[in-house]
Amino acid sequence: MSDTKNIEFENAVKIMMEHVGEDPQREGLLDTPKRVRKAFEFMYSGYNEDPIEILNKALFTSSNDEMVLIKDIEFYSTCEHHLLPIIGRVHVAYIPDGKVVGLSKIPRVVNVFSRRMQIQEQLTEQIADAIMQAIAPKGVGVVVQARHMCMEMRGVEKINSTTTSSALRGLFKRDEKTRSEFFSLINSPTGSRY
Repeated sequence: MSDTKNIEFENAVKIMMEHVGEDPQREGLLDTPKRVRKAFEFMYSGYNEDPIEILNKALFTSSNDEMVLIKDIEFYSTCEHHLLPIIGRVHVAYIPDGKVVGLSKIPRVVNVFSRRMQIQEQLTEQIADAIMQAIAPKGVGVVVQARHMCMEMRGVEKINSTTTSSALRGLFKRDEKTRSEFFSLINSPTGSRY
């Protein structure tokens, strides 16, 4: 971001602080505009990354044709309606069709999309579609479970309510057995067998 854009952003933060009744010149707030700018640059870094490129960098030929599941990927995002946090977990599974992807790349794709202004339903779809496009598996299943601070900190103030969304592609949508296996695996408690 250019110096001019940085100054504009920091001035906007000062205006917001004044709007809610704070004094941006108060000792504890002097560096807050700069800290908020840096926090926003990190929280919205997903706009500068290409999920397909990330996945394509770690594709490997494989004869595996059984489900690959990465469960409980923690994420933090921001509700695009109120700019308040969304906090949750993502479960991603796919069935390879000649190619597998490096395991760390799937959480990185979750980060790319969650580090944007979001709604949960869109986040779920974007993750599934990126994996389908890059890996071309037989199917993909994505489930997102999250708490929305726009529901807890304001509005209806329903503490600890959880929203679940899913996106199913290929075999996960067409085949009941595949879908059931996926949901059974993500709902099973993590044991001590690993």
